[in-house]
Amino acid sequence: MAVVSDAVLVHRDLPNAEFAAAWQSIKIYSSQRERLVAQAVLAFQMRKKFPFELVPMHGLLVLAGPPGTGKTTLARGLANEVARVVGKVRFLGIDPHALASSSLGKSQREVTKLFNQTIPEHATEMPCVVLLDEVETLAADRARLSLEANPVDVHRATDAALAGIDALTRTHRNVVLIATTNFERAVDRALMSRADWIERIESPNAEARFQIIDEMLTAFAGEWPAIAKLQKSAQQFVAASDGLDGRRLRKALTASFASSIETARDPSTLTAAQVLTAITSFSQESNGGRREG
Repeated sequence: MAVVSDAVLVHRDLPNAEFAAAWQSIKIYSSQRERLVAQAVLAFQMRKKFPFELVPMHGLLVLAGPPGTGKTTLARGLANEVARVVGKVRFLGIDPHALASSSLGKSQREVTKLFNQTIPEHATEMPCVVLLDEVETLAADRARLSLEANPVDVHRATDAALAGIDALTRTHRNVVLIATTNFERAVDRALMSRADWIERIESPNAEARFQIIDEMLTAFAGEWPAIAKLQKSAQQFVAASDGLDGRRLRKALTASFASSIETARDPSTLTAAQVLTAITSFSQESNGGRREG
């Protein structure tokens, strides 16, 4: 049995119900969902049948977009959907921060071990979907590095990541990598060029925000039936939440229960005005953060 290293944050055999729920929780276009599943399944199928020189697929998908848009959750759900199509797969969630080190050369060794030992050990047991979360930490853009903070080691770690991906491509064709990034420009261009597909995940549009709001209000009404009356104000909530990412919208709806001690103690007393106030507060905070950034 493969040994789980410190860099493997999550280790799960799929499909399972928890990951299926993750797939449904992120509101994106159905065309995006189908495209992502098709790309991942294709990576498994084509690489088994054709040499890399003929069909240069690295088995790497990149989910890029601003923080809070659900890329990590979406990646987990995508892995589960792939398992539903191709059969049982093993999901490995990699913590890139566990690979970083201030010791000269250690980051390079840890990254090399990940791609040359840890992932291949799991891939000998069954097909794997590997999540490289915050991939800019693993493969920083070498062209943008300053001369501070031990750049030689960062360069070497990025080199090791690229070499490791290339090795997996040729020797373990039953591995698909899903990388996420909040800062696409910070990812080394050589890694981005290896991606079979780059899907950009944006903040939810009005339809997606309505789905999130409706889903949460329905869930809350299951515990406190009086909240069902707030469904009639859903479009007002949608309008007020323009610009919020999915994570902040969910937090705003939850935070509305803290509008008063009474509402926190008895959530069934929540009013539409309290929800609007909470959403507006989160929206102003979010817009202010964008202006400052």
